[in-house]
Amino acid sequence: MKKIAIGLVAAILGLALAACFISPFVAAQALIRAARTGDVAGLEQSVDFPAFRASLKAELNARAALEIRERTGGDRAMAALGMLLAPSLVEGAVDGLVTPEGIAAMVRSGDKPRPERPVPASDTPATPKEQIHQSWAYRGINRFAVTLTRDDRPDDALVLILERRGPLHWKLAGVDLTPDPMG
Repeated sequence: MKKIAIGLVAAILGLALAACFISPFVAAQALIRAARTGDVAGLEQSVDFPAFRASLKAELNARAALEIRERTGGDRAMAALGMLLAPSLVEGAVDGLVTPEGIAAMVRSGDKPRPERPVPASDTPATPKEQIHQSWAYRGINRFAVTLTRDDRPDDALVLILERRGPLHWKLAGVDLTPDPMG
C-alpha cells in the first residue's frame, strides 16, 4: 500500500512538472494563433501591455542611441541632441501603437520593431505562416523566448519574451531586439 501511495505521488509530481515545462509552449502558440486570426480578446489575455510597452521602450531607446552614435560620427553636439530627443519620440510612438492590433500585425508579419517604426501598421500584410519559422528557448525558469524568423530576413529575427504569471500561466511581457547570436 505504501509503494502504491509513493508511486501515485511521484506520478502526480511528474505530471505537474511536465505541465509546468509545457505551459509556455502552449501560451506561445495561443498568442501566435490569436495574432494570426485577429482575436483581440485572446491577445488581451496573452499580453501584459504595461510590461511589453516598458520593454519595447527600453529596447528601442537602446537601439536609437546606437544608431545616433553611428550616424553622427564624432559630432558630440548632434549626438547629444539626438540622445535628448529620442526617448520622448520613442515613448510617444510606443504608447500609441502598442495595441492588440499592433501586436497582431507584428506577429503576423514577423517584423522586428525599430525606433522609426515601433510596431507595424495594423493593415500590414501578413507574411505567409510557412515563411515564418518559430523556435523556442527558456531564458530562465520564469522567462521564455519565442523567436520568429522570416525566410527573406533570416538575420533579423523577432524575439518575443513571455514571462511566467503563475505556475502554468505565461504572458507576452517583452521583446529582445539584440538577441544573443549563440541563443
